[in-house]
Amino acid sequence: MSPASSPYRPRHTGAWRAPEPEEETDSPPAEPQEAAASHLPKQGMAAASALMAAGTLVSRGLGFLRAFLLAIAIGSTTLMADVFEKANSVPNVIYVLLLGGMFNVVLVPQLIKAAKQPDRGADYTSRLLTLAVIVMGVATVLITAAAYPIISALTLDWTEPMLALGTAFAMWTLPQIFFYGLYAVVGQILNANAKFGWYMWAPVLNNIIAIGFILTYIVSFGAYSAEDNQAAEWTTTQTIWLAGGHTLGVIAQALLLLWPLSKLGIGLRPKFGFRGMGLGQTGKIAAWTLGAMAVGNISNLLHMRLISGATASREQMETGGAAVPGETAANIAELIVLLPHSVFVLTIATVLFNQLSRAMDLKQYDDAMGLVNRGLRIFAIPIMFSAVAMIVLAGPLGRLFGGTAADAHLAGAAIGQLLVLYAVALPFRSANFYLMRTFYAAEDARTPMVVYSICSALSLAIAYTGAALLANEHLPYFIIGLFGAINVLQYVFWHVLVVRRWGSFGFTDVLGAYTRAGFAALAAGASGAGVLALLGGYTWGFAWSSLPTTILSCAATGIVMAGVYVVALRVMRVREFDEFLEPLARRVPALQRFQRA
Repeated sequence: MSPASSPYRPRHTGAWRAPEPEEETDSPPAEPQEAAASHLPKQGMAAASALMAAGTLVSRGLGFLRAFLLAIAIGSTTLMADVFEKANSVPNVIYVLLLGGMFNVVLVPQLIKAAKQPDRGADYTSRLLTLAVIVMGVATVLITAAAYPIISALTLDWTEPMLALGTAFAMWTLPQIFFYGLYAVVGQILNANAKFGWYMWAPVLNNIIAIGFILTYIVSFGAYSAEDNQAAEWTTTQTIWLAGGHTLGVIAQALLLLWPLSKLGIGLRPKFGFRGMGLGQTGKIAAWTLGAMAVGNISNLLHMRLISGATASREQMETGGAAVPGETAANIAELIVLLPHSVFVLTIATVLFNQLSRAMDLKQYDDAMGLVNRGLRIFAIPIMFSAVAMIVLAGPLGRLFGGTAADAHLAGAAIGQLLVLYAVALPFRSANFYLMRTFYAAEDARTPMVVYSICSALSLAIAYTGAALLANEHLPYFIIGLFGAINVLQYVFWHVLVVRRWGSFGFTDVLGAYTRAGFAALAAGASGAGVLALLGGYTWGFAWSSLPTTILSCAATGIVMAGVYVVALRVMRVREFDEFLEPLARRVPALQRFQRA
């Protein structure tokens, strides 16, 4: 999958990447105006944004299906699940850590400028592609050759057989680094030339190929069974099929973009000589952004290293190992909890960011704080409901990704426990994201770097102190719970810094919105918990008995909760609900019936 953003993010949603401030560019001179216009989407930015959003939504849906099928194939709280997750997550994180920041933050702004030149950026783009291929190729070869020490460094208390297995998987997955880089660079070239859809839809092909290999794996080798001895029965063919299949998906994702690249008609060719590519012209914003990216990704790797210790402990247990979550369970839980953040918060924040940047640029700080207030209040509507819904449905949602083995209910419960810990902190996580973007809107990347450095250092100190005192099987709960506490701390930092620098953003008003939405969400949660209890959701009953019954139970409970939530918001006359629905109702007229007259 393509790189994305979040300070503590596993592979399924990508390594952490700080948001890039909008680049200011001068209007093109009269002569190259026609060329400049060619770099705007002919169908308009609204249509282009809709196309990109659709691609992202489809890709995320397929990502859930991939995780669902992978749990059937190899389990979710099993040795193979965690070994594969470790090997398959490292390439994306390493790419963003070593290369992604340089290409996206440093070179891409120069690429956008070059695309407006009379040659449409042919010279610069050729040099960039040549440099990217060389750097990524050399880095990939060296990193793949170091597969064993990398897996050793990123795991805790793994035995030699486990490390050997992880290395075997990594030898097949680490080449993804080159193709992640190629996808990112070519995708940015296409975006600079107004070909937006390809970059967002290519991951769909990646997921389809991965899903195809997983389905074929299930047909060929069978679904995971609790009676299986994975370590003793695993074969090289299975490693190649899973790891190689996922790598092939990443390769296809990158190579797909070469076709629209060839249709740009700008005469790209290998070209050496890399002076003047803007490496020294990016200024302090890019430097601080790169630093924040490095801090976020290194912190992520070191935290996930501790969670990997649970895998080692599980292998030493004679019974009950399926109830111990590992890295796969943690990543699935975060995949679930990030869905409402990605669908609602990221979308709303992206819309408001342009206005926020403009207000900051004009030094209209009262207007900027008004936008901060509005965004935070609107977030309360989807986020408070999502947090409560995930807490109520944590077990069945985890069961969806527990597989089909006899102990799938234990795996689902383990995922659900981590999901609760993630969901409790979701409102703070979303608020942090938006307040942090306020600084990027003001072209200040230094402050986010400092905040993340302080919080990451504190989190790592607490995490590794806890690891010295706790048994490995308890570390996933401790680390995920720690993430929530750090999100609360980060909010305090952002709140104080924003108020000191730009004045009040109406915290009392924001708190009122979250309180009102929270009471409505609690009412919905109580009704949902009642429905789920009748379906045996808390007693290993109907809601746990099979995947179809789990899906039905989640759907029934979710529908009741959503209905009660809307009614509660209406009865309480929560004005943020109308603000949340307004842009949606313009596109979906049926939603207008939920707005107040």
